[in-house]
Amino acid sequence: ATTEIYTLSLPDALPISCHGVDGHAILPTYPNLAGQNKDYLVQTLREFRDGTRPNAVMGPMAKPLSNSDIDQVAMYFADLKPKK
Repeated sequence: ATTEIYTLSLPDALPISCHGVDGHAILPTYPNLAGQNKDYLVQTLREFRDGTRPNAVMGPMAKPLSNSDIDQVAMYFADLKPKK
């Protein structure tokens, strides 16, 4: 499933640079996204993109995303196994 993320029209490292290719964050200050609820991820990314959930880091990252991009990113991370 990891190759699915590269079908997006995004820089390859966009979501994985902080949240990890396996959905496990590279630093404890970033949330793990592996196994997160898809609908929650979609809603959150849309809120970041639209500015209704202000965030200095995620706002600019989400701004160029289409609804299709957001759906693909959310499906990718939701399908990953969370750490136990």
